[in-house]
Amino acid sequence: MMRRRMIGLAVAAAAICAAQAKAEELTGTLKKIKETGTITIGYRDSSIPFSYLDDNQKPIGFAMDICYKIVDAVQKELKLDRLAVALNPVTSSTRIPLLANGTIDLECGSTTNNPDRLKQVAFANTHFLTATRFVSKKSNKLNTVEDLRGKSVTATSGTTNIKQLTETNAVRNLGINILPAKDHAEAFLMVETDRAVAFVMDDILLAAFVTGSKDPDAYIISTDAFSRPEPCGIMLRKDDPAFKKVVDGATAALYQSPEGQRLYDKWFMQKIPPKGLNLNVPIGAELKKAFARPSDSPDPDSYKAM
Repeated sequence: MMRRRMIGLAVAAAAICAAQAKAEELTGTLKKIKETGTITIGYRDSSIPFSYLDDNQKPIGFAMDICYKIVDAVQKELKLDRLAVALNPVTSSTRIPLLANGTIDLECGSTTNNPDRLKQVAFANTHFLTATRFVSKKSNKLNTVEDLRGKSVTATSGTTNIKQLTETNAVRNLGINILPAKDHAEAFLMVETDRAVAFVMDDILLAAFVTGSKDPDAYIISTDAFSRPEPCGIMLRKDDPAFKKVVDGATAALYQSPEGQRLYDKWFMQKIPPKGLNLNVPIGAELKKAFARPSDSPDPDSYKAM
């Protein structure tokens, strides 16, 4: 009897040691989440339909739904009965610093994946492809980038878009007066109130602002673009392979399942809160390919549909 009891205690001790060893093996973000019981999501307040506030000031959107799928996968990976989700607002300027310093664990918005950003952060599998264009009032008759010569144009601080605008302005010697805005909403307001003739941003975000404006027919989005269609992804910390494996696994499973298309349709083909707007943007061949074969590549050419 004593021998059996001692064997039982030894087995139990071994199990505890194994569990402790497993916990000690955790590193980076997974370790942080396990120790705190909390995962922190960085959200945007006006990146419709990716991440924005509803009437109750709750962040919702396409990217937010993707992030909650990641949260479920992290909870399962860590075998947690409960995983708290903290929500932290970020802007174009603060999103990378807050990720790097550990304030947030995931940035759930409309951030484009490019080689410059990959020097500082990592990206999950691509969830959207967007090109940089500009919106203006139809009455101004601005059709091409050249038409912006010598005029006041706005873009959001800390974005790829303002960088592309600045570079194009310099290379083509356009003499554009660039007016940085603190967020997308302020930038669109500058066009609405004629403080700027155009707002340079991802075309899908521009479409959302036009659809939600007081007079959608008054605006036009340029066909002329500052960039090729670029991939957007959920940002996470760099050099954290264990966490990235969970994130990539969760996003790949979502995109390759029927739920991926349903989620896309929910935010791009149906009425969305709080105003019941419908962006009516069908999924393109390039994104269909990216969903079928998930990728975190920053190269726009890798997403070309065959």
